[in-house]
Amino acid sequence: MRRPAGRVSAWRHLAAIVLLPGVVAVVVPALIVWRTGAVDVGWGLPRGLALLPALLGVALMGLGLALAARTIALFAAEGRGTLAPWDPTSRLVVRGPYRRVRHPMISGVACVLAGEALLLGSVPLLLWLAGFAAVNAVYLPLVEEPGLVRRYGEEYERYRAHVPRWLPRLRPWEPGR
Repeated sequence: MRRPAGRVSAWRHLAAIVLLPGVVAVVVPALIVWRTGAVDVGWGLPRGLALLPALLGVALMGLGLALAARTIALFAAEGRGTLAPWDPTSRLVVRGPYRRVRHPMISGVACVLAGEALLLGSVPLLLWLAGFAAVNAVYLPLVEEPGLVRRYGEEYERYRAHVPRWLPRLRPWEPGR
């Protein structure tokens, strides 16, 4: 049963956020750190340089959180849906970060994971990031993007032809051009 194309409740957004990026970027990393204890803040670098990975990690986490928040807001306002595959948008979103890269939510979560790994000096978290990237490298082109083609047809095909999957465009795509 398809829901009407109206506003999506805050509870549905919260459930999608907690179950997807929340589990991937918070719950699993916390379990990995707890189970492995593999934390080396500063990565064993000399005192003057040990702060650099932590600063870069915090910056990446901030960037990732901002990107995720922006995409969630766009899904709610423009797409009239959530980030969850079981509760998708009813309209294609091609504004904001979506003008530069097709999957900014995935990019945002990857930035958070990379930031956590750098901040904590955790190789197991880097391996989790690699696993996350590998799963999405298979899932997005084989499952999600064909589903988007079925839902949005030529509109998505045109978008896909102009906006890269992973590496952002330097200049944002203009849909009217």
